[in-house]
Amino acid sequence: MTVASADTSPRIRVLIADDQALVRRGMTLMLAVEPDLEVVGQACDGVEAVEMAQQLRPDVVLMDLNMPRTGGVAATRAISHLLPHTHVLVLTTLDAEETVFEAIRAGAQAYLLKDATEEELLETVRAVHRGESRLTPQIARKVMDQFRRLAPLSGASPLDAVLSPPAVTQTDQTTLQSKPVGIMAEPLNDKEEKILQLIAEGKSNKQIGNEVFLAEGTVKNYVSRIMEKLHANTRTELAVMSVRQRRTD
Repeated sequence: MTVASADTSPRIRVLIADDQALVRRGMTLMLAVEPDLEVVGQACDGVEAVEMAQQLRPDVVLMDLNMPRTGGVAATRAISHLLPHTHVLVLTTLDAEETVFEAIRAGAQAYLLKDATEEELLETVRAVHRGESRLTPQIARKVMDQFRRLAPLSGASPLDAVLSPPAVTQTDQTTLQSKPVGIMAEPLNDKEEKILQLIAEGKSNKQIGNEVFLAEGTVKNYVSRIMEKLHANTRTELAVMSVRQRRTD
């Protein structure tokens, strides 16, 4: 089991949302032995997840998608809107492209399948808390394959439909219209192109650094610059946007 280095940092506060009690208990036991993690609550459906998130203000929510009353996508959307400092990590058995896109639109910063390893889950919880976004390689491939199959017939890109939320206020609509989606202020250089490709493959900053022979902190600076050029808010958006960028190469 992966154990983080002991330090004086506050523990990462985690809320688990899953309709299966056995899954909730298992996740709680697994996370509880990590010195830097703390499970602050367990929710059995989407309604309870939103209520408990507002009450407990967790750092990270482990969110199942297929739950009664209110599903995980709607709960993710509500939590992302109400609690911008709380990050949602989707943990589900659902891997259909449409479901992935819905979760990303709703504000999920990471998407893991329930067959992920314990080490992968723990590292993703920590990465999401650091502000990173993650797609497992399997999910990243599905996203890219889906975009390769989508050929826009006119000016609108399928990316716009994926990244635009299903309902916005008039103020939000003005903001969205004024913000260019995926249009670069300047082209990416070769190093940035390579890093963008590795982001789309679901790799962490550390893994990217090992591949391109850069320090993890330097990779983080590159990622920030790429996000600025592509007008992206999260690494998850970058993973999706990379498909459009490949089409234009």
